[in-house]
Amino acid sequence: MANIIAVIWDCDKTLVDGYMQDPIFEEYGIDPIEFWKEVNAKPKEYEKAGIRVNKDTYYLNHFIKCAHNGTLKGLNNKKLRAYGEKQKFYKGIPEIFEKTKQMFRDDKTYSEYGIQVEHYIVSTGFAEIIRGSKLMPFVDGIWGCELLETPDAEGNLVIGEILYTIDNTTKTRAIFEINKGIGKIEGIEVNSKIPQENRRVHFENMIYIADGPSDIPAFSVVKRNGGATFAIYPKGDWKAMRQVEQMREDGRVDMYAEADYSEGTTAYMWITNKIQKIADRIRDTEKAKITSSASGVPRHLV
Repeated sequence: MANIIAVIWDCDKTLVDGYMQDPIFEEYGIDPIEFWKEVNAKPKEYEKAGIRVNKDTYYLNHFIKCAHNGTLKGLNNKKLRAYGEKQKFYKGIPEIFEKTKQMFRDDKTYSEYGIQVEHYIVSTGFAEIIRGSKLMPFVDGIWGCELLETPDAEGNLVIGEILYTIDNTTKTRAIFEINKGIGKIEGIEVNSKIPQENRRVHFENMIYIADGPSDIPAFSVVKRNGGATFAIYPKGDWKAMRQVEQMREDGRVDMYAEADYSEGTTAYMWITNKIQKIADRIRDTEKAKITSSASGVPRHLV
């Protein structure tokens, strides 16, 4: 039975108040505004020369360059993972992860049908930073950028090659991989032909949570296939609020709220209520299957 409820999260400005790279800049004394200005300038130069650039992941090249020229001296995967401990999460994180995973564990009316909640993070950021964060005990899968270490000029291992990337379009591929159970079921690949009813996580059992227009491709895939979508904006940020309100008006998201997941907030109540509704639907569907397949009680012929 594919009775898993998957809550799929973006990371920056959705779980983290700001960007996951902020602690790196702080430690190395780098002005983040100038850093990102440099990152954004290069793709424009290449595009003028007729060279196509993936703007979502080009920043990885700049991090690698800085690790090798000494600007980010010693930056390796171990250090990236350590920055996970310094992430500034919004209120209620990771508590909402833990609480929702426990919602049906001790309730036999749901657990007997194998209903459970899983959390996934799909991010254009560093997977290692996420792995080093306090989220990890409650996360069932991570899709993020992976880097290989190579020696710098002094022979020390630092980030040096790009192994795997996620951008705002390929997030949709990650959603299909979650849908089919890649990483959970041996031998399954994203292009494997699997009937919808046999897939590990049905789209209608998904909730996708992110912060803005860059996630529209992922919002669209989940919503078009019957899942739920939820947008977040920072408290007091009128521009961000207007963006997510426009996405709601355009039918991209079902609901939005301020970025606070503490118990009793709009975000907490909407997410937990949606999980409960999905669980109720799954339970009722499974009950109906059993009832319809049960044969009547044999009676003596008169």
